[in-house]
Amino acid sequence: MLLPRALAPVLRRAAAEFPAVVLTGPRQSGKTTLLRHLFGSSHRYVSLELPDFQAAAAADPRGFLASFPPPVIFDEIQHAPDLLPYIKERIDSDRSSYGRFLLSGSQNLLLSARGSESLAGRAAMLKLLPLSFRESAGMPERPLPWERPEADVPPLLAPERLWPALLRGGYPELVANPSRDIRLWHSSYVQTYLERDVRTLRQIGDLNSFQAFLRALAARSGQLLRLSDLARDLSLAVNTVKAWLSLLEATYQVVVLRPYFANIGKRLVKSPKVYFTDTGLLCHLVGLRDPEHAARGPLGGAILETAVLSELVRTLVHRAQEPQVYFWRTAAGVEVDFVVESAGTLIPIEVKLTATPRPALAQNIERFRRDFPAQSGPGYVVHTGEVSLPLAPGVTALPVCSF
Repeated sequence: MLLPRALAPVLRRAAAEFPAVVLTGPRQSGKTTLLRHLFGSSHRYVSLELPDFQAAAAADPRGFLASFPPPVIFDEIQHAPDLLPYIKERIDSDRSSYGRFLLSGSQNLLLSARGSESLAGRAAMLKLLPLSFRESAGMPERPLPWERPEADVPPLLAPERLWPALLRGGYPELVANPSRDIRLWHSSYVQTYLERDVRTLRQIGDLNSFQAFLRALAARSGQLLRLSDLARDLSLAVNTVKAWLSLLEATYQVVVLRPYFANIGKRLVKSPKVYFTDTGLLCHLVGLRDPEHAARGPLGGAILETAVLSELVRTLVHRAQEPQVYFWRTAAGVEVDFVVESAGTLIPIEVKLTATPRPALAQNIERFRRDFPAQSGPGYVVHTGEVSLPLAPGVTALPVCSF
């Protein structure tokens, strides 16, 4: 089953305006499926995951490109980075032809000096993450709450399906095939990720230690990230933990959220929070197998926060927008879970694991709006119930299933 992706029209437009398009994202997020669906009839397809193709590309890059002339899709381009300067050469020989090279990869080429240097100004850089709830529900273009005039909108999924959906996560194969064993799928995914992406990017001697790091980080999802504490608990060097966290970011497994300060410099030096990009993988790593245990257990609030952040990030990224999402915390400990910077306006969002929203839940958002009166837009308390209602001036309670 082909699921609708909000990125599809953006991808078509990029191919009509740039000589090359680079589509990155986590493994199994649907990059190959989307490219072949949109461009399969106009572009030949070459997978660089095959060892003989990798060897041929490394041995004779010009000859390899001559064997597969554009328009062409090169899948898993990170396995043949030596091709990038020669793709640049081909692009520069004819800058007026667009959409000639479509490149996909499960690692962030923007973090590669070679990739950014070779393709700067020549390629549109797009990301495809797992499915948002909007895409799973067949409404990929649905606006975010502060972007739509109507207050009452149909839910994206039935409330009783929320926690099973969070446990399953947003990877297309699991969403499209409800009968798939999610425990087996996630276990295989982690193993494949460890064996392929991790070892490609960085030499990790002890994979067991890296797996322990993954699980320890998952248990801290939504918390302030103190690398020294994490390193001490795992008996690892702080530099190792820092490098492994960067690796997870480069492969789109986690989002590191910075605190909001009007002074931009302060955002970079204060402790961030870390969130996994997919609730299904998060639940798998912390050993949750049952929806009820996930909802009522000690990580229920963190899982719900992860779901809301994932929806925000996926919706914006699939529009080719860089998400400007932060958290806000005062010295006294007053905190707002998420602050979204949208068109110069700050949107404060609190996530609460309750089906009964009360005015008291809006206190932190009211404090934020008092501190930033000129920039603040509408605030939202996202909850697990079914009602939308005003909690305070400018603050609305909104069901997570309608978010």
